[in-house]
Amino acid sequence: MGTVVSAIMSCLGEMTALMPVNAPMMEFPRRFLDRGVGFAIGWLYWLETAVTTADELTAVTQAIKFKYDDGRTSLSWPVGDSVDPAFWMTLFLILILLINMFPVKYFAELDYIFGCIKIIFITMLIIMMVVLATIKPRANAYYDQPIGVKYWNSPYSFFNPGYRVVDENGNVQRVIIGSTGRFLGEWRGIIKAIFSYTGMDVFAATAAESKALGNAESMKMAARKIVLRIVTLYCVAMVAGSLVVPYNHRFLNGEAQSVGASSIFVIAVVEAGLPGLAHFFNAIFILSAFSCAANFLFLSSRVLYTLALLEQTGPEWITRRLQQCHSGVPTRAVFVSGLLTLLGYMGRTGSPGERLDQISTNLSISYLIIYAVICAAYLKFYHILNDVKSHESVSEAQAACYNRDHPRYPYKSHGQWLRATYGMAACIILLLFNGVFAFLVDPFDYQNFLVAYIAVPLFIVLIAGYKIHKHGFKISKWGPERSCNLSGCIQVTGEKRKGRLVFPDRGFTKENWLTFTNWIWVWIK
Repeated sequence: MGTVVSAIMSCLGEMTALMPVNAPMMEFPRRFLDRGVGFAIGWLYWLETAVTTADELTAVTQAIKFKYDDGRTSLSWPVGDSVDPAFWMTLFLILILLINMFPVKYFAELDYIFGCIKIIFITMLIIMMVVLATIKPRANAYYDQPIGVKYWNSPYSFFNPGYRVVDENGNVQRVIIGSTGRFLGEWRGIIKAIFSYTGMDVFAATAAESKALGNAESMKMAARKIVLRIVTLYCVAMVAGSLVVPYNHRFLNGEAQSVGASSIFVIAVVEAGLPGLAHFFNAIFILSAFSCAANFLFLSSRVLYTLALLEQTGPEWITRRLQQCHSGVPTRAVFVSGLLTLLGYMGRTGSPGERLDQISTNLSISYLIIYAVICAAYLKFYHILNDVKSHESVSEAQAACYNRDHPRYPYKSHGQWLRATYGMAACIILLLFNGVFAFLVDPFDYQNFLVAYIAVPLFIVLIAGYKIHKHGFKISKWGPERSCNLSGCIQVTGEKRKGRLVFPDRGFTKENWLTFTNWIWVWIK
């Protein structure tokens, strides 16, 4: 799934590097596919990011109620149990609203600090999991021999050999074993993984507010670093975690007393005899969920603001207010998006919390539609570039802007049209078959089936609503409406390309060493 997401982000990164626009997730489909598609993507994206904000706030409140008790080690946060979750929900909602009201310069600085903390933490986790798997266990550890690759071997194995069919009450109806069971388990993991990557498009959403628009390579580096993060941080962290915790651990299979207790990293340090680190890890999880909530509120407010600029937010008196800014921040759009996060109060306990999970999952599935459309928009964009640069009426300077092989072209990835096709096909396949698990339950799980597929008719209804509003029921006029506009293109300003290693001298010289050190710093900072 990392390869799919990296392909999608490269598509988005190339278009944004050339044309930094407001709300690129909706603007590029609007320009290159159809205005109705752009309208539908805009509203789906707003709903998804606003509800995900509520979901992340719920994750914060659940993480605060930390409790770990496996019969041998008992850990808890008394303040989390003694204070009503509504208090924490209200507190953190006010905080993310305040942060998003800051001028974008300060919001970005704060987000950069949060990002650095998280990346350092994940890097530390990777190293620690490998160390715990290889060193001699501590005296108070749950085991007395180094783990090594024990949990990849029989009777465990790298893949879960069976898939448990669970009904809506959490009861296991049956276990599907063999190759079918392994495939279903992997498919479930793939579908879950794609939603863990949502929100990575935030780098493109910030382009129109970036101070460094003249330096188009900022988008290139952002897109390429996402690929590095997927490979080095996300995937390696999961592999490292699988070394020290088996797939059949009871806390990973529904018996954990809290969200934090079901983390493989918390389980690993507790069983390694380092229970104090579990508290620190859970605190970082809270910080991570909080920063994600702030990011998603930023995304939802910006796309709502862009919809207002396009006068696609309903009555004129509403649209006029949503267009207002203060110190460069669309404060009304932030506040309205924040109102939708009140859904987070559904996620405190019981069945309302399950409904919020279903709403969040449903809207997360809409990300598959959004990502597939982004890839389709890129393929059209790629075709337009090839046509325009060879057009007779285009000047030599303009043709250079559209030439992907030109040294001043901001960012290109080799074989990008193929990667776009791959990303689009993968999203469509996932969208078509993500609800297959509803058919395995007896009786048929109609609720999860609706959750899995209702985003598709919603997308179609939004497009149809746009067409009806603009053209009435004259279906003959419902054809594609697109500008294919390539205005606002920018080029790299410097001769030296950022991120490329070119030694000024031959041999081991001071200048070569400084160049190499700077190259490393550019990629890791």
